[in-house]
Amino acid sequence: MITMNPRINTFDYGAVDFDERPFLAIWEVTQACDLACVHCRASAQPERHPMELSTEEGKRLIDQIAALQVPVFVLTGGDPIKRPDLFELIAHARQAGVRVSLTPSATPLLTREVIFRLKEAGLARLAVSMDGARAETHDAFRGMAGSFARTLDAIRWANEAELPVQINTTFSRRNIGEIDDLVARMEQLKITLWSVFFLVPTGRGKLADLLNAEEFEQVFARLFELSGKASFDIKTTEAQHYRRYVLQQRAAQRRAGVTAAAPEKLPDTIGRAPRGLNDGKGFVFISHTGEVFPSGFLPLSAGNVRQTGLAAIYRESPLFQELRNPDSLEGKCGVCEFRQICGGSRARAYALTGDPLAEEPCCVHIPRGYVKPPQAARRVPTLHVLQGA
Repeated sequence: MITMNPRINTFDYGAVDFDERPFLAIWEVTQACDLACVHCRASAQPERHPMELSTEEGKRLIDQIAALQVPVFVLTGGDPIKRPDLFELIAHARQAGVRVSLTPSATPLLTREVIFRLKEAGLARLAVSMDGARAETHDAFRGMAGSFARTLDAIRWANEAELPVQINTTFSRRNIGEIDDLVARMEQLKITLWSVFFLVPTGRGKLADLLNAEEFEQVFARLFELSGKASFDIKTTEAQHYRRYVLQQRAAQRRAGVTAAAPEKLPDTIGRAPRGLNDGKGFVFISHTGEVFPSGFLPLSAGNVRQTGLAAIYRESPLFQELRNPDSLEGKCGVCEFRQICGGSRARAYALTGDPLAEEPCCVHIPRGYVKPPQAARRVPTLHVLQGA
């Protein structure tokens, strides 16, 4: 059972049992969006889908999230602001005791008035994307001129509304050259969390934009360096092996007798995930039509909330159960000493091989005693990308 401290109104995150409930649930309330992002996993379109979950279906889903006591609940898209019932859904979640984070798109729809209405409705955190240190890079990523400026406006308005801000950045070959400038910019912004995504070639995401394993390590090094001094937290998405990197660096610091004082962080109402979170393991994604996936980047459906309760799908689906079992992992991930806390990106493994249990294709680490099988015995990677998932 998840326990709460009534004095500070926060969850005891260490008590989350990933076999019983997810730590993080994301509901894609719509795939409609006015942007045309080059890496969009949803291949979003301007118009809403006629089979989206209705307002009442959405409220029932939120009630299930509340019953499961999911600590972190995110409304995403597409652009959630394209749904006229968004404020009603957030207010319902607040009444149900669910803390909501929102990831809107930086378009003309995201106004100061909207941000203040979101805060009034009960939103706990606003998450906006910044995929370049300069407007030219970010706007090219997003497919709309002015998106970068609107992102900065949204951050300023959220600060004004005293609404905690999260920045999402997706690293790929299109912006890896700006990492130092992005790090510098993050240090200048008043945010609670920098959430760093690593490309999964699905939807509009292209294999040619995927960083290689050595480049992943270079990004990890910059993130680890920043984490030792930043006033905000840093987390990664679809880079589960950053946890391995952090443990290795901390062990090296201890051996060298280095002690680093933790920097003071800005107040946050959401909290951080315990170790081991992965696609289908403490993580669940509900699509705009109610399909339940292990993550938004792993387009294998385990059921639909219109027919089956979310708890039953998460707990009983063979797909989710297999993904939660580290002994089911293949290749070097299956014998890695870090598989309990890492496990590699199941979504990226699937995108490149068609097998969600295959080894993480962008990890440099070689487990102790691991001998790579002969080339003839190894699976030949084939890109397995589903559009619109």
